[in-house]
Amino acid sequence: MNSQLPTVSFGPVAITRLISGGNPLCGNSHFSLEMDEEMRAYFTAEQVVKYLHRLEQAGINTIQARGDYHRVLHWLELFKREGGTLHWIAQTASEMADVFENIRVIAAAGAVGIYHHGTATDKLWLQGDIDAVNDYLKCIRDCGVQVGLGTHIPEVIEYAEEHGWDLDFYMASLYNLNRKPRDSALVSNAATYDEAFLEQDPPRMCQTIRATKKTCLAFKALAAGRRCTTQEGVRAALKFAFANIKPTDVVVVGMFDKYEDQISLNVQYAIEACCS
Repeated sequence: MNSQLPTVSFGPVAITRLISGGNPLCGNSHFSLEMDEEMRAYFTAEQVVKYLHRLEQAGINTIQARGDYHRVLHWLELFKREGGTLHWIAQTASEMADVFENIRVIAAAGAVGIYHHGTATDKLWLQGDIDAVNDYLKCIRDCGVQVGLGTHIPEVIEYAEEHGWDLDFYMASLYNLNRKPRDSALVSNAATYDEAFLEQDPPRMCQTIRATKKTCLAFKALAAGRRCTTQEGVRAALKFAFANIKPTDVVVVGMFDKYEDQISLNVQYAIEACCS
């Protein structure tokens, strides 16, 4: 078995097929208030930088994280000062007064790709105004980075494909958390923990992922910790994800490594799933 994570092309760079998500770093667990608070207490700036170095040491070369200025850009700058070289795929920060300015700033800060925030995308879809996303996609294209669209709803990807939208990748949740309009916890500062993680969702989104030729970044593979009761559960969830997306796709996993080396374990499971 290959001892390294395989990579896929992502514009001018190659990214590993397992990459780190950024939600835990910002204390957004999608699980419980107690876990949110524990994540925020653990992930100080110093601890985040250590986490980013551990990703590199384990063979992960990319992080997906939101493009806010007071956390993520600050942490990545500290990491780069210590010689860190992770690629960064950025989510637009929907709380910003000017999201177009946000796009330009995070592109200038070195993001290799930017995608329109999935919850914001889905809110527009549910309101019947999805075509408004195109203005943001055009701004991303003008910045010269890979253009992405985030969503939790398979029909959004199918609509974009049907209408030939100019984009390079999708950030696709395996679970649909947006069956009704909402704002994310990091935008509204009011987290809720009654989100529905339905068993029928992953096969449905995977079907949509396989139907597009564009690269997809599949996230929520572990159902925000609900598939993590045992390590066998984690292994099985990652095996399902890799088996049901394309060889050119990537799995994004948020990791909280306070109690165990989730980074190395997930790398091991991803290599098994991709290379066995």
